[in-house]
Amino acid sequence: MNSPPSAGGAPAQGVASSGPAAPDPRLPIGAGDRLGEQALSKLRWRCRRGLLENDLFVQRFFDKYQDTLTTRQAAGLEALMDLADNDLLDLLLRRKEPPAVPELHDTPETRDVLALMRNRPLF
Repeated sequence: MNSPPSAGGAPAQGVASSGPAAPDPRLPIGAGDRLGEQALSKLRWRCRRGLLENDLFVQRFFDKYQDTLTTRQAAGLEALMDLADNDLLDLLLRRKEPPAVPELHDTPETRDVLALMRNRPLF
């Protein structure tokens, strides 16, 4: 028999969870489970582009972040990869912002990944 929720709505202590916890949307962008090796490999393959310029942005992103890439960031990157090459390049070069690209599923994750991809080292 399960205990009723406490006054705050959370289950009382000592009550077993009914399954894995859902991701907390209040976590900072980038927080969450790290991407596994197989998922990372599939994502890298998925990110191959037709324009060399886009490939250079993507390669630099993976070189810098592949060891710390989370499932939330991977979802944002997937959304960016759904764009046509020219739309993606316009976003990466700051010719357009996400609201100006109607095909983009504009989420905090896509904006986070876009910011990371746009960020260039000083030297």
